[in-house]
This record gives sequence, C-alpha cells and structure tokens, in this order.
Amino acid sequence: MRIKELAEATGVDVDTIRYYEKQGLLPEPARQDNGYRDYASTHLERLAFIRHCRALEMPLADIRRLLGAQDAPGEPHPDVDRLVQEQIEKVRARLKSMRALEKQLLLLKASCGRCDEDGADCGILKELVAAAHGEACACHA
Repeated sequence: MRIKELAEATGVDVDTIRYYEKQGLLPEPARQDNGYRDYASTHLERLAFIRHCRALEMPLADIRRLLGAQDAPGEPHPDVDRLVQEQIEKVRARLKSMRALEKQLLLLKASCGRCDEDGADCGILKELVAAAHGEACACHA
C-alpha cells in the first residue's frame, strides 16, 4: 500500500509516518519501480502499535524500547513493566496537578458573585488583575 493508504488505515498523518521512518521506529518500506513507497501489513501493524502507545502518551524513546522488546520475542524484557509503571506515575502526577488546577479555578469562579449589578466590577477579572500585579488572589490563597 502507498503512504496515503497507510495513513488512512491507521489515522496517522503522512508527515508523522515519514518522521517515524526517519527516527527508525518504522522500517523503511520497499520502493516500487516508480519510486513510491510500498508498505506491507507489517508496517500497518507496527504503526498501529506506535499509535496506540502515543495515545497512552508514551514518549518516543520508550516506544523505541517497547518495539525492541517486541522485535525480540522469547527474550526477557524486565524494563517493559518498568516503562509502563513510570508512565502510570507520570499520569498520576499530572492528575494531581490537574486537581490542584481545578481547585484554583473553582476558587476563582467563586469570586464571580462579587459583581456589580451592571457587571462593571467583575470579581473574576479583579482577581486576575490582582494576580497580574503580583498581589494575592483568591485562586492562589
């Protein structure tokens, strides 16, 4: 199949496929007589694997290691579990950060009730301006 067909089959952009080839994550395909790349089902499977790992927000360096493990069946791969565990820890740290961000936004939102009747004295805008001036604000109290 051609690169456009591979892109459509996997949902991966053509430029991204070329990038993965340059990075050595995807093997160079055979070439047809007219110079077009000719991708096989192995490319499709490997690209789907990479895409799934990227959907799990794994960095390319980790995906490279996972592909290496996949390419060596029958050998022990102790770092595969460790890579996934590290990814879990990164996700947990991001979740903690996102919960803190949510709390800050809720505190900021709570200042909304301090608006004048005509909305000229918006509590949220006052808090944001105060923070921009280096003053204490509701969301960072």
